[in-house]
Amino acid sequence: MSTKEPEKIKSIDAEYLSGRRFPYQEDMAEIEDVDLLASTPGKDINWLEDVELLEEEGTPAVFDRYSNSFIKIYFPIPEGREHEIARKVLIKHLQSGNSYGIQLKEAHTKFPQPLLGPWVDGSETVGTNWKPPVLEGWEPPEGH
Repeated sequence: MSTKEPEKIKSIDAEYLSGRRFPYQEDMAEIEDVDLLASTPGKDINWLEDVELLEEEGTPAVFDRYSNSFIKIYFPIPEGREHEIARKVLIKHLQSGNSYGIQLKEAHTKFPQPLLGPWVDGSETVGTNWKPPVLEGWEPPEGH
């Protein structure tokens, strides 16, 4: 009798977390209207300079640090625009609320902040009424 080795995931991408691909991963036209300067929090473009086109499992990708995952890019990227395209894909992902880290905010944010972060003006505020989760049927040990 052999025991089956459990699946080991070495990296997680946005598709794995969401169970689907997003249009801006497939078609460059979906991100062409992203204005990087206008979308940058505090108009400080410096944070975007750290965002570069990477590669994940042989596919061009950008890293979403808010969900600790890669967003793979499946369309041809014009030479000389690699980092710009990666930045636009990331901003589109964050502004759309598709980042898994953003999706977790409503339930887990402990202090008030914009749901869609500083990338979207007028985003609803979450974290104003956080309560620690309670495991049904669990009682703390006596004396604690």
